[in-house]
Amino acid sequence: MKTSRIMSAAFALILAASSMTGCGETAEKSVSTDGSTSMEKVIGYLSEAYMADNADVKVTYNPTGLGAGIQAVQEGRCDIGLSSRNLKDEEAQNLKAEVVAIDGIAVIVNTSNTVTDLTVDEIAQIYTGEITNWNELGGKDSPIVCIGREAASGTRDGFESVTGTSDNCKYSQELTSTGDVVQTGSTNPNAIGYASLASVGDTVTAVSVDGVYPTNETILNGSYKIQRNFNLVTKKDKALQRNSMTSV
Repeated sequence: MKTSRIMSAAFALILAASSMTGCGETAEKSVSTDGSTSMEKVIGYLSEAYMADNADVKVTYNPTGLGAGIQAVQEGRCDIGLSSRNLKDEEAQNLKAEVVAIDGIAVIVNTSNTVTDLTVDEIAQIYTGEITNWNELGGKDSPIVCIGREAASGTRDGFESVTGTSDNCKYSQELTSTGDVVQTGSTNPNAIGYASLASVGDTVTAVSVDGVYPTNETILNGSYKIQRNFNLVTKKDKALQRNSMTSV
């Protein structure tokens, strides 16, 4: 895919543009990434593509969450931070971000739910507590259970920004990973949640929003409204160094 080639080239450019020095010609080198759990599949693809072209390099991924990833790159504990939101002004003072993908945030419900389309306004009303029962939306007479991510999550930041619900959401559960949101949605028939589209399988249903279903095409052309950027974050004015791998 053209998009995949662009993403791979962007990742390679970030590494190639840095001054990388090894500790020996035969030593395997490493590039460490740390951060957003929503970016697991993206960084997995980019890492595999880069390592295929650079056999002496090992790219590692630590799924600690967006906030921890940004802090890790700030403190020099990783080479690249993975951020599923744009940098805040204070973070951008000493960090820089490169957009490598646009991610659709899917609004998910249990597969038994008969509600298959919601407007952005209805989603906002659900999460702020104005709509509390599925029968208000044409579904069954059951209380709506709102699940989402923890406060530091980039997925939550993107979702709340687009829906205009920042600091006003009333969550039944705040979970620490994308996988936890999908898992909870798959087991709770009354749940509604949100997750990176790449992480949504057939265990939950992604609803259409304002009549538009989230797909690669609708995300890229902007017709699917709930989306955000995936960023690779590095320190400003500091080249990466490829270090020898150590045994653990």
